[in-house]
Amino acid sequence: MIKYVFFDFNGTIIDDVDLCLDLLNDILREQHKKEVSLEEYKNIFTFPIRRYYELAGVDFNIESYESLAIKFIEKYQPASYNCNLYPGIRDVVEFLHSKGIKCVILSASEINNLKDQCEKFKIDTLFDDILGISNIHAASKVGIAKDYFKLHDIKPNEAIFIGDTLHDEEVATSLNVKSFLVPNGHQSYEVLTSGKSQILSDIRCLKDDYENIFKID
Repeated sequence: MIKYVFFDFNGTIIDDVDLCLDLLNDILREQHKKEVSLEEYKNIFTFPIRRYYELAGVDFNIESYESLAIKFIEKYQPASYNCNLYPGIRDVVEFLHSKGIKCVILSASEINNLKDQCEKFKIDTLFDDILGISNIHAASKVGIAKDYFKLHDIKPNEAIFIGDTLHDEEVATSLNVKSFLVPNGHQSYEVLTSGKSQILSDIRCLKDDYENIFKID
């Protein structure tokens, strides 16, 4: 029986794709590099973020990754408050709660920035827990997830992961948990199909197709 649903944040709950693309292109312009299109962005985006910067053409000899990460957050954080939540996220979480399922945000964002965003979007009390990392370098969420599973004694068949990237699938796989991905976030449908997760057309499928998604294998 599913007791927990873990949601990625960026690209799954908050639609910040255009913002992240704009900030990437700001960096590329400053370095006199070719800008990337939305399609290109969704095809090269990956974790760790440093690797995706390299694929985009960012030159760390011009400016270090650490310096760029600080500049990114300084611009991203206030601008993110103008982004939108994906349609239906509130209804989905409330519906899952009505089924006795706990909903947890699991993000590669720095935890204090993440909590601040959740408060601004008025979803901080909507979720049962908000999990993020301890720095701004957007590293793996695997360690956070494993610690949380151990703390709450969560069995693999008691949770599912919802995200928009193959890294979310990697997190789920590391815990032997089933994952579902949405293609309207930071990675393209074509990239997501290279993984093994079931792809949902929309986050609202968690409610509209509840019986099929949450069935016990």
